[in-house]
Amino acid sequence: MKKYKKSIFVFAALGFLSASVFAAGKGEGGSKIPVTFAGTEAATTGQSRMMMAAAEKLNNSGRFSATVQVAGALSGDTDALVTQAKLGVSLVVPSDPGRLASQFNIPDLNILMAPYILTDPELLKKLPDTPLFKEWQAALEKQGIIYITNMYNGFRSFYTTTPVNKVADLSGLRIRGFGNAIGNNLAKYLGFANIGIPWSEVFPGIQSKTLDGCEVQVASAYGSRIYEVVKYLALSKHYMLQSSFVCSSNFYNSMPAADREFFIKTMRETALEYGAIIASEEAGYYENMKKNGVLITEVSLDEFQKAINPLYVNNDLGFSAGLKERLFKELGK
Repeated sequence: MKKYKKSIFVFAALGFLSASVFAAGKGEGGSKIPVTFAGTEAATTGQSRMMMAAAEKLNNSGRFSATVQVAGALSGDTDALVTQAKLGVSLVVPSDPGRLASQFNIPDLNILMAPYILTDPELLKKLPDTPLFKEWQAALEKQGIIYITNMYNGFRSFYTTTPVNKVADLSGLRIRGFGNAIGNNLAKYLGFANIGIPWSEVFPGIQSKTLDGCEVQVASAYGSRIYEVVKYLALSKHYMLQSSFVCSSNFYNSMPAADREFFIKTMRETALEYGAIIASEEAGYYENMKKNGVLITEVSLDEFQKAINPLYVNNDLGFSAGLKERLFKELGK
């Protein structure tokens, strides 16, 4: 019942946003273009700060009226926020490639977040200009979503209540991960039970012992005070997390061409700026985790990669033939 009431509140809030969006014009005749950035991460993370910076730049242009809602203020469910954008609400939502791949049935998009495929944040600078990215953009736009850009958002590792020194130590643990193809296959080959719940439910889940841990990037772990409920961090770095910023195609196409161009340019430049900031801040977050009593273990990445290799041999993610080679070629890797 509690979850049902929460859903009513979330969709009522988003419904109010939707009504206000459609009532405001398209930025012509002096009216400003309303847009809301909506994310689930804490206000302190690079992703949330990136949205605040992008909103400020848009507002400073005098052409936009941008607001920012973080820490799940509109919803702790990223997919629900993306769905509202698809329905026409003028939201900018940071999803990720794996979520979008599952939500919109574009399996090849999983390649951007597949375990141990992309490991260099610098490659993301070239991504929006690749033919592959443009193909994914077109596929998403057909379903009502504009794929704006990707931003490096940290490497994800395991935060647990018991020590994890090797792959076998994950066996049977109840770990919060992505509730999609990428998350389920990671669990399949590393041996843990994947629990795909909203991030807002992770802390109380570990606290109540219904979860044994989570896999997440260090900025979110620290921002959500995960160190209060787990004392072990295994640096598996299995995902190079990317924030995939998307918005409503109806909202985007309603803007004058000059505003669309400024919007995209602002988003991409700010994503690159904050991706670099996030990378530079990771070491400090790890030190802060240590200061709060978390034991950090440098696990064998070779062992974890070998455990994941069958995922690609069996093609469990359903990639097109030669996809990895094509992506690397287009990125100049």
